[in-house]
Amino acid sequence: MSMRTTVTLDEDIAAAVQRLRRERGMGVSEALNRLARAGLTVKRSGPPFRQRSVKLGLKVDVTNVAEALELLDGPAGR
Repeated sequence: MSMRTTVTLDEDIAAAVQRLRRERGMGVSEALNRLARAGLTVKRSGPPFRQRSVKLGLKVDVTNVAEALELLDGPAGR
């Protein structure tokens, strides 16, 4: 399947596309496809990111941010 679309590239990506085009003598579509495929095949180093959470024992209602900050930081925290 082929798809035709319009995209806006950041400056660093556009520069990489232009560099690859100059080096290999290829068109924009081929250069973009090669760069995208290269990005898809990159192996990540290390384990996947996992957000850890820790129970602090505090029960703070954060619907009122100012009240929550005063509870946590005291009146001087304002």
